Amino acid sequence: MEISIDNVFGVHEAAMHLQGRRAQLLSQNLANSDTPGYKAKDIDFKAALKSAANGTSQQPLQTTQTGHIQPKGTFMGAETLYRQPMQPSLDGNTVEPHVEMAEFTENSMRYLMTLRIMSGKINSMLSAIRGE
Repeated sequence: MEISIDNVFGVHEAAMHLQGRRAQLLSQNLANSDTPGYKAKDIDFKAALKSAANGTSQQPLQTTQTGHIQPKGTFMGAETLYRQPMQPSLDGNTVEPHVEMAEFTENSMRYLMTLRIMSGKINSMLSAIRGE
């Protein structure tokens, strides 16, 4: 009986990629908290993971010639969205550091949880291979 690696990890692989991308966006927000006019960005993680789990995540657009504009704004079907601030800044910056830190911390904890789940699955496969 053959077992596909994709079936072993399931949606956890996609979750790790999405959580990694979200960590990048949130850290960019924090790094630009004092940049006038900077707009805080995020992804709808739940919607992106749901589409990845259903196999309906959009494939990224591909360029066929060097003069084509590079597509931006999506990652694994997760559209980059702008965060609506609770208290907008006078300089147009929409980053609220306390919100970004809370989101970054939650995302980091979820990433670690996903990593532990995948590690457990790998250890189970290694045990099966060794015949333990």
